[in-house]
Order: sequence, then structure tokens, then C-alpha cells
Amino acid sequence: MKSTLLDIIPRPFRRRSIGVAFTVFARALLNFLGLALLLPVLMMILDARSIHTNPWLAALYERGGFTSDRLFVALLCGGVVAVILIKSLLVLALYRSERNFIHDLYAHLSHRLYVAYHNRGLPFIKSANSAELSRNVNVVCLTFVSGVLRPIATIAGEAALFMLLFAAFALYDITAAGLILLVFLPAAWLYYALVRNRLNRYGEDENRAHREKARTVAETFRGYPDIEINNAFPSLLDRFDRATAEVVRTRSKEATVGMLPQMFTEVGLALGMALLVIIGSGADGERMRLLFGIFAVAALRLMPSVRSVLAAWSAIKYNRYTIGILHAADLAHADTSVERETERMPFRRSLEVRHLSFRYPDAERETLSDLSLTLRRGERLGIRGASGAGKTTLFNLLLGFYEPTGGEILIDGVPLTRENRRRWQNNVGYVSQNVFIADSTFLANVALGTPEELIDRRRAERALEAARLGTFVSSLPRGMDTPIGECGCRLSGGQRQRIGIARALYRQADVLFFDEATSSLDSRTEEDVNRSIAELSDANKELTIVVIAHRDSSLDYCDRVVTIGEQTQNTH
Repeated sequence: MKSTLLDIIPRPFRRRSIGVAFTVFARALLNFLGLALLLPVLMMILDARSIHTNPWLAALYERGGFTSDRLFVALLCGGVVAVILIKSLLVLALYRSERNFIHDLYAHLSHRLYVAYHNRGLPFIKSANSAELSRNVNVVCLTFVSGVLRPIATIAGEAALFMLLFAAFALYDITAAGLILLVFLPAAWLYYALVRNRLNRYGEDENRAHREKARTVAETFRGYPDIEINNAFPSLLDRFDRATAEVVRTRSKEATVGMLPQMFTEVGLALGMALLVIIGSGADGERMRLLFGIFAVAALRLMPSVRSVLAAWSAIKYNRYTIGILHAADLAHADTSVERETERMPFRRSLEVRHLSFRYPDAERETLSDLSLTLRRGERLGIRGASGAGKTTLFNLLLGFYEPTGGEILIDGVPLTRENRRRWQNNVGYVSQNVFIADSTFLANVALGTPEELIDRRRAERALEAARLGTFVSSLPRGMDTPIGECGCRLSGGQRQRIGIARALYRQADVLFFDEATSSLDSRTEEDVNRSIAELSDANKELTIVVIAHRDSSLDYCDRVVTIGEQTQNTH
């Protein structure tokens, strides 16, 4: 697991982890010091004469020039309390440093995983489950740092404290050191033997159940009309309840397992004290009282430490599944760059498709094969064909979402590649059948991706007017600042399409792509939207438009129509 963890943790955080390791050991050392400072107080409680009989206390008494035992005890206890208070503050500061490391690493991993999933492109997004990707980004990264890395730090710190206490006991009395081992090691081994294989399985079961819940909830709200009409909600609710029951079941098992460390350590402590009494029968009473007191203080301090170690080990086993998810993401080698380039790729003459072919990774045959066509600047090109002929695939290739498996796409003679696709995408507008509508205002949706302080409101108004939404939006109480609602739930189908058109116009794109943008509309609304597109083209002769449509009537305003199929045909 060590090499796997190193693969997940980025190099800058590996260097910081050295400092964290130091703070873990420093905390253990300070906790040991705090326990050691209690010994003189314990001695005075068990035997008041120890002020003068114990060499260390007697020397401190004489060097301090004390004449009153009461004053000496008061000042010594006050000093111990003050030092322990300072120690506690230092431990808190060191823990804060460790916590900052954990939280910074969570933010870094979540950010990189989010970007890495995005940068894998449309083929990956389409093949993955969006609810699972969302859970990985938002939950798995946090669970990894808080449920795996933090417990590792806990085990390291408590193990260091245990070794320091054991070494001190061994120097003072080997019998007491042996009893410490006899009390806690069997308890730890028994706990490990009982639960070592169960916790990992519980964690994986809970993760699967959470994924199922997230998927069910997402599908319920995304497909509400179909689910409601088909009365599918009861079956979805049954699926949700089964997943919830699985979460409750695994959490209950994990909680039961979590109680075992306390039980084992308490039984071990009682056994150790009984053995100490038996071994000390007949021995020097004063020495045995002191030994018993020291053992009791140390054991009571070690009990929560051992429980913490066992609980931390349980957490690691329970959350171990997160390691596999993050390791599979391979963030060390994933593309996590964010393209903030705003430069546009010029489009002055033509877009050429030369012998273009594309095959999906899991497909037996090519979706597109040896396709060639030319689109001139200012032209209105229609694309039609039967379902599955590759129309949308062609669009995804022209937009740079997919990479051809054969042939090439050229803009003014320059091949479209991964390196320049961002600049090309900056110069195009895209309106799909299901226009993406953010849960925000009309203004934010038209200027999608533009920081609020940089939005040109006048340009947004002109875009809405050109898309024939200006009158509707201006009639609203808050105008362009009116919230649309999630997924545009407050808009008609035609209005959603017009939002897409206004968005493309706001971008001042040279090329507009319409991917069956009117296929889900009624004939009257479709005709109205098509008329709007035609008017846009008439008003700007240099605007290039590419349209996919099933119905020929949606392509009437096109200069040329290309049929995608067995053999590409041009219709003039």
C-alpha cells in the first residue's frame, strides 16, 4: 500500500509530509513529557515523605531554599499545571499544522480529479456515470485524506508515544514494562484477527450503496416526467431504500466493530492490574504502591492511545476502497491543465473535411468512413441522414470533441489538433437539441463562462433581441437578472433553444453549429426558430451556419444539403 499511496500523493505534498512526520513525533514527545511531569505529583500523593526521601524532589527542595512543604507542593503543582498547559497549546499548534496539510491535500486532489475527468473529454464523460464521477470528486477525495491519511498519522503518533513510554518503563522496572506488553499487545492482536477482513468489505459495500443512491436520485430528478407518467417512482424508491438499508447495515456493523477496542483494552487493563497485585504480594509496600500508581497512570494514558490506533486502523481498512479509485485516476500522469486561452482561431475562407473516418473504441465498424466535404465562409450547410448515420459524431469531430481515427479537418488549411482546438472552439457557437441551461439568470446563461464583472450587458441585450427573446425577457420583473430555474424548467422548449442561439451570438462566433436544435419542438415553434436562424444569416452574410436536422423543412434556408449515409451526397 505504501507505493500506492506515494503514487496518489503529489510530489510537493510528499515534501511537506516530512514536516508533518516531524510534528507527529514532536506531539508524541510532548505527550510523553506531560505524562512524565505527573510522576512527582503522583509520588507526593502516594507518599508525602517522598519530598525528602526521593533524590530528585529532595534536591529540588534544597536548591529552591524551601522551608515549607506546603509551599513547595503548591509551587511544584502549579509549575506542572503551567507546563502541561503550554504543552497542550504546542500540541494544538502542531495538530493544526497536520490538519492544514490534510485539508490542503484534499483541496488539491479534488481539484485535480475534477479537472482530470473534464480533460478526458466527451468520450470518457459519455461512457462514465455522472453520479459516480461526482461522488469521486466531492466525497472520495475527502474520505481518502480524512479516513486513510489522517488515521495513518494517528497510528504513527500513538505508536511513537507507546514506544517512549515502554522504553521509560523498561528503564524503571522491567516487570512493569512486561505487563504493558501483556496488557495491550494481545488485545491488539485479537482485534486484528477478528476484523482484518471484514472492515475492507464493509467499506466497499457502503461505497457501492452510496453510488447506487446517488445514481437513483440523479435519475429521478433528471427524468421526472417520464418516471411520473410511467409510475416508475415506486420501483426507484425501492431501489433507493435497499441501498439505504445497505448503508445502515454496514454502518451498524462498523459501529459494533468500533466498540471492540475499548472492550479489549479495559479487560486487558483489569488483567494487568490483577497480575501486578499478585506479583507484588509480599513485596515492599511503598515500592509496590508507587509502581502500581505509575502503572495505572501509564495504562490509563495508553488505553485511549491503543483505542485510537485500533480505530485508526479500522478506518484505514474501511476506507481503503478510496485508494483504488484515486490510484486508477492516475493523477500523477493525468492532464490537469486548464486552458484559459481566449485567442480565436481565424476562419476566413473554408473548413475542409478530408477523407475523415471515425470508429468508437468499442465499435466493430466505423461510424464515419472516408468522408470529404468543404464548407465555405458565409455558407449555410445542412446535414441530414438516417439515425445512426454519424451526423452528431461528425459535429463532435468538427467541434474538436473527438479526434479522427483517419483523415483530417482543416480550418483555412490549418489542421484541427488537440493543441489548437481551444482556439477553434473560441470561434464557434453550438446549439444542441438539449441546450444546457445553468441554474442562474438569463444574463449569466447568455454570457455563460464569462465572470460576472466582465459581462457586457449591452451585448447580451442585443443577442437576446436577435434570438427573439428580448421582448419576453424585458417583460420580466428583473429583466435579464431573472433566475431561469434548474435546467430551464421555467422555459418552453423554443425559449431554451433561443437561449442557446443568444449564447452563440453573444460569443460573436464566426461559425454556428445547430445539432437538431429544433427536433424536439412543435412544427410552429420549429418554423419560428428556423426563421430566426435564417434572419440571422441574412443580417450577417459572413456568418457560417452548419445545421443537422431530420426534417427537410428545417433545412429549407440552407444553401446546400449534405446527406450522410452509405455514400455522401450533395444537394444544391
